[in-house]
Order: sequence, then C-alpha cells, then structure tokens
Amino acid sequence: MSKTEMIFGALGGVILLLIFVWLVVALHMAYTKMDVLFGHLKNSPAITVLAFWRHAGPSGRLRMISNIAHYVSSPRRGIENGTISAEDIENLPMPIKRKLVILWRSLTLLVGALFLVWCIGKILGLW
Repeated sequence: MSKTEMIFGALGGVILLLIFVWLVVALHMAYTKMDVLFGHLKNSPAITVLAFWRHAGPSGRLRMISNIAHYVSSPRRGIENGTISAEDIENLPMPIKRKLVILWRSLTLLVGALFLVWCIGKILGLW
C-alpha cells in the first residue's frame, strides 16, 4: 500500500466515523426533542405530516429529524409556498434551532467531503 492510499483511506475512515457520530447525535435529538419540536412547529403542515415517521423506528426518526433540520436551516422556500409557518420557525427556541442548523450543515459537509475524497481517489487511480 502506498502512502497516498493510506492517507486517503484514513481520511475516508475519519469521515465515516464522523458520519456515525452524526447519526448518534441525530438519533439522540430525535428521541429527546421531538415533543418540543412538534409543540413549536404545530402550524407548519410540512412538519405535522412528518409525525407519521415518529412510529417508524430509528430510520423513520432519522428521516424526520433530518427533514425538520432542513426546513429550519433553510425555511425560505417552505415559507414562500406555505408549507412552513414563519412564526413557528421564529418562535423555536434558539438552542434547538442552532442544533438543528448545525446538524444539517454538518451532514451536508460530511457527505460532500466523503464524495470529494472518493472523486479524488478515483482521479488518482487509487480505487
């Protein structure tokens, strides 16, 4: 194994480990903060529809928390088409809103980094 392969393998491994940590944090938030989120986002039709996923196990909870994090981190389109209430987003407690935004941005960053490492590895002929 060359030094480059070791570096890219380690980098990919670190990114996968961080994605696992993200999953644990997202599941923790999905199981502990869901009542608070649904209480504050009760006027948003797009959020109330997600209540179905509450009983779908861990994968449903992950889908639910990631969708809510996406709506909270970029609410403009949802507000414009009426699926998200601007008042609900505004009244959401700041610590929870901050955690949801960090959750969504970190997921985007981790998936993008993993894709970038894979693309560079393909270009360099490592895989």
